[in-house]
Amino acid sequence: MARDLRVALWHVPLMRDGPGLLLRDLVRQDAVVVSVAKALSDADADIIVLTRFDYDATGATLRAFADLVDGDHAFVQPLRSNAGIPTAFDMDGDGRLGEAEDAQAFGRFPGQEALAVLSRFPIDTEGLRSFNDILWRDLPDALVTEADIGLDVQRLSSGGHWIVPVILPDTGTGAFVSLLIGHAGPPVFDGLEDRNGRRNRDELRLWAQIINDETGPFVFMVNTNLDPDRGDGYRDAMGQFLLNQRLVDPLPDQITAHWDRPGPMRVSYVLPSPEFEIGAARVWPVIDDQQHSLITVDLKLRDAALP
Repeated sequence: MARDLRVALWHVPLMRDGPGLLLRDLVRQDAVVVSVAKALSDADADIIVLTRFDYDATGATLRAFADLVDGDHAFVQPLRSNAGIPTAFDMDGDGRLGEAEDAQAFGRFPGQEALAVLSRFPIDTEGLRSFNDILWRDLPDALVTEADIGLDVQRLSSGGHWIVPVILPDTGTGAFVSLLIGHAGPPVFDGLEDRNGRRNRDELRLWAQIINDETGPFVFMVNTNLDPDRGDGYRDAMGQFLLNQRLVDPLPDQITAHWDRPGPMRVSYVLPSPEFEIGAARVWPVIDDQQHSLITVDLKLRDAALP
């Protein structure tokens, strides 16, 4: 099947402990960064989504990385996460303020572990939509409790909820695909109160609402940090999410995270809408002791989906 586009998702840790350090390592040709770029070049994806890429508002870091990949992705879009944004609350209740755990989502500086898009096709920047400002308590039937700290300011989204429209070439009608991009906080690293688990569950519920409101072709490209069968968290919720009729699963039962503990899991997902025919789909081998695999899927827009 001739493809209209190949999409790639990678939850690869292109993040550092301070602002500007990733750009520094790009300039220095850090060996791991170079190997990640080469793997992406070999994958030959038209659209690449990275879900752990440090944000800078100028886009200089992302442009430098795109040049390192192959210089063929002329359109790039850094997407800010809620990581590292201060709250002025002791969110974890340990009696200390201003720690990474007290931010809107865990982060040592604003924009750490954010999101990035590299594309060979134009990005409709005016059509970008973010859901990052939604407060957790404002989600209908949110799983919050009276004991949760900082609910007057606590945003629901951790690593981001974004919609990024990309204009597809060679369709003759200016068709576009909406990329649904984000990554959720892990449902662990807390106690019996299960704040992280509840928030992770509600992040997935927000995605379900967004998907149900989408009317055109889209691709869900998200690290949900949730496996439907293994590990902690609301596994049944992930299984139910995958049954949504607006999602096609080209890689069921594939492992995307290769952890020694708690073990191999599927936590990253590339799920196209039914407007696409699915071609080759692949989970690539891990490189350089990375814990997450690169995922690629070939897609062709069905004639009936053309405007």
